[in-house]
Amino acid sequence: MMINFKDLALPGIRDLLPYKGGKPIEEVEREFGISKATKLCSNENPVGLSPLAKSAIINALDSSNRYPDGNGYYLKKKLAKKLSVNINQITLGNGSNDLLELIAKSFLGPCHSAIYSQHAFLVYKIVVTAQAAKSIVVDAENWSHNLPKMFDSIQDNTRLVFIANPNNPTGTFTKLNEIYNFMESIPKNILVVIDEAYFEYVNSDGYGSALSLIAQFPNIIVTRSFSKAYGLAALRIGYSISHPDIAELLNRVRQPFNVNSLALVSATAILDDEKFLKKTVEINNSGYKQLTDGFKQLKLAFIPSVGNFITLEIPGSVAFIHKRLLQKGIITRMIDVYDMPNHLRISIGSHNDNITLLDNLRELLVSGEKKQ
Repeated sequence: MMINFKDLALPGIRDLLPYKGGKPIEEVEREFGISKATKLCSNENPVGLSPLAKSAIINALDSSNRYPDGNGYYLKKKLAKKLSVNINQITLGNGSNDLLELIAKSFLGPCHSAIYSQHAFLVYKIVVTAQAAKSIVVDAENWSHNLPKMFDSIQDNTRLVFIANPNNPTGTFTKLNEIYNFMESIPKNILVVIDEAYFEYVNSDGYGSALSLIAQFPNIIVTRSFSKAYGLAALRIGYSISHPDIAELLNRVRQPFNVNSLALVSATAILDDEKFLKKTVEINNSGYKQLTDGFKQLKLAFIPSVGNFITLEIPGSVAFIHKRLLQKGIITRMIDVYDMPNHLRISIGSHNDNITLLDNLRELLVSGEKKQ
């Protein structure tokens, strides 16, 4: 008798599709027989690795036969001092995605619902569905979160609300006073997750971190990442700040040693590298201007972004332009799964990466290669 193993899976798992990240450079080079591909699909840091982080990694290699510090004491201590919070408010994760999953595991079940916005980070849907909870997706407004509509969508069984600030893949942000007003209105038994994976890049009027609100609204959980501005994407490390009772619950379901030793020491070291962070933001700002000036010259519409990526509207077939760019060794991100079938998300790269993208886009558009 043939067994359909999918029927044995939990209902939430049966309904899931695997998360598909941006294509790795190696895969594109193998597939198209090319070399020196340009990766602009995963919002990585083009500056590279911080010298302080690199030195810490090298010094820690000889201890790789030992398990890491499962509590991450020294990183937590440094984060607590830098952010003016208590150590018992911090939870460490294998990237901030790990924390999103821990939160869903801790607070969602088949009888609950969670709210998030249209065009919001796909992982929210994944972690909610995996718990067999109900997703309530609220229509976006101008590509951004519509908090009044999200408030109106609350049901008796709503347990979580996810707010990406800034939002990926649109690059939009929600003003701190809007989040404050939302928190004042929302029931205190609903947890609000503020995903600040890109907050280091933002320098816009009205933006502020929700960390400043946790003392007044203990049902806020802020998640952050070392993968973007800090350039540690390969090592997978992030953290959350919350009320100590919430952090204690998250630690109950957190896997032992979920953050490896190299990630711990590199993240601890890079918090001291203000020069690296400043350079990262400066290069991102310069790259944003370079790309948006180029898009304007090409008469391509884009969504203004405060992150390290820009979402570009493509005339004609997005799939065709995406594939032609891949054939030329330029990796961008189709975002139809975000209900944005007419757009590509472009990570802001180095000066030369950005030139390569713009030159190839210009060539495709001028030659009329935008197949319908």
